[in-house]
Amino acid sequence: MKSPILLKRLGQLSLAVAMLGVLGYVLLKAGPLAPLQVSVTTVQQGRLQPAIFGIGTVEARRNWLVGPTQAGRVLSVRVDVGDHVKAGQLLAEMDGVDLEQRMQALDATVARAGSSQDAARAQVSDATARREVASLAAKRNQDLAAQSFISAGALEARLQEKVSADAALQTAQANLGATGQDLARIQAERAALAQQRGNVRLLAPADGVVISRDAEAGSTVVAGQPVLRLVDPGSLWVKMRIDQGRSAGLATGLPARIVLRSQAPEVLAGQVARVELVADSVTEERIAQVTFDMPGAGSSIGAALGELAEVTLQLPGSGPALLIPNASVQRVHGQVGVWRLQDGKPAFAAVRLGASSLEGQVQVLHGLQAGDTVVVYSQKALSADSRVQVVEALVKAAPPGTAP
Repeated sequence: MKSPILLKRLGQLSLAVAMLGVLGYVLLKAGPLAPLQVSVTTVQQGRLQPAIFGIGTVEARRNWLVGPTQAGRVLSVRVDVGDHVKAGQLLAEMDGVDLEQRMQALDATVARAGSSQDAARAQVSDATARREVASLAAKRNQDLAAQSFISAGALEARLQEKVSADAALQTAQANLGATGQDLARIQAERAALAQQRGNVRLLAPADGVVISRDAEAGSTVVAGQPVLRLVDPGSLWVKMRIDQGRSAGLATGLPARIVLRSQAPEVLAGQVARVELVADSVTEERIAQVTFDMPGAGSSIGAALGELAEVTLQLPGSGPALLIPNASVQRVHGQVGVWRLQDGKPAFAAVRLGASSLEGQVQVLHGLQAGDTVVVYSQKALSADSRVQVVEALVKAAPPGTAP
């Protein structure tokens, strides 16, 4: 009777042991106690080709806003968007209102002031002649009085006539100066009015292309408001924005590869023409202006103002150095470093990094040696006591022909 019961209990015990074994295997291989799968790489020595990547927009280096210097009504606009214009060409005209009548009135005033000046000159000539006659008469009477041929009263009368003639000459000269000043003032007013009349004719300041027509005939614009916008099509460049943290080495003269969104994947050559001294503190970006190498390339390829462009700047190549993937770099407790495998266990190694490339490689200046094995990717965050299992890839590629 006891033998079957004993066999039953032994079977149950064996089953429990097997289940515990399976559970332990699952915990150690696929459960929370399983080792973390990691992919690794070997630190190798090589050369790096650093580069800087950024996004920019096409802009014009030389552009002009053409508009009136005072408020008025647009009389006519003679060009349209896309038209090529020459320097000095009439683009638009403002309504002069009463400028012509005011000009005619000032012309008449100038003529009248000229006549007044001629009359003042004649008065000066007459006063000069009278003064000379009075001076001769006074001198003659002085000689006669010295010989007692005339009385003292007669001499005083002649001297008084000379003083009056001097005062009349001074008055005539003062009137002549006043008429000259009046004429100069009126001529200045006429010149200002002529300049104002010339401003109603909006002329092209330079050769260019019309990119915007902001006012039509009959509309009223204020002083400084543009009626037309012009650009020099040969002065197109790309305003490039670069992350400040990746802008090391940015300088003028760097060669650039430009890919316009409308012309992808065509690559255009260029170079950095200017680096802005003031960075954008909000977006944490630096700004550089990149020109096309071929003169007029922007216009010949049909680049549009405001079009987005991808710009890659080539930095000078580095010398031989230790290289690791940028993905292996971690920050632990405020230190930059990598997880290095030593005897199959991870150990954090602080490193000092140098330049990086757009291919995901970074220089190691200090902290590693050639041949060291470092972790590139891991299932979870590592620690010094983590158990790891090295695999070729964390995610296996799907067989050909299967749906993703």
